[in-house]
Amino acid sequence: MATFSQQQIRECFLETKNFNELFDAFEEAIRQRLDDFELYRALFWNGSLLPDELCLFAEKLVVEFPSLSYQTYFLLAAIFETTYAQKDNYELALRYYRKSAIVNPSEVAPYLAICDCYDPVVNLPAIDELIAFLLDGLAYVDKPNVLLERLVKLYEQKGDTEKAEYYKMKLTGF
Repeated sequence: MATFSQQQIRECFLETKNFNELFDAFEEAIRQRLDDFELYRALFWNGSLLPDELCLFAEKLVVEFPSLSYQTYFLLAAIFETTYAQKDNYELALRYYRKSAIVNPSEVAPYLAICDCYDPVVNLPAIDELIAFLLDGLAYVDKPNVLLERLVKLYEQKGDTEKAEYYKMKLTGF
């Protein structure tokens, strides 16, 4: 196998539509121990990759570079979120937002991001899953009030005024 420069690998990630070429470039980047997340961001945004292929690259990357786990999972979730309407990837978005929350439990961004992709018309992702996700996060996040506000909104959307009021009370400290 030929050795590629980091720039050649980046260009391959940006321009190549052939999975085998992308895989070879990825393997070369791993072999060279390139831990520049921006390099892999180019790969993840390559529009030719299928969801399973994105997951394959992401899981391999976090095994090789655990320090890139949060960024990798969060980016992958965001990619699935922006494409879920076309390809029903909302479950993958939820899975990878959960993974990013596990890696960095004090960060509120994964919790807020998954709430932002909620569609009440079709109840996707399922409101009960979102509520459970937020409730799990309350114990860990640095800013629980932000999650409490979202819980109030979700319970209101669900029509559960009792729980909405309960979390409003927690929010105000009463």
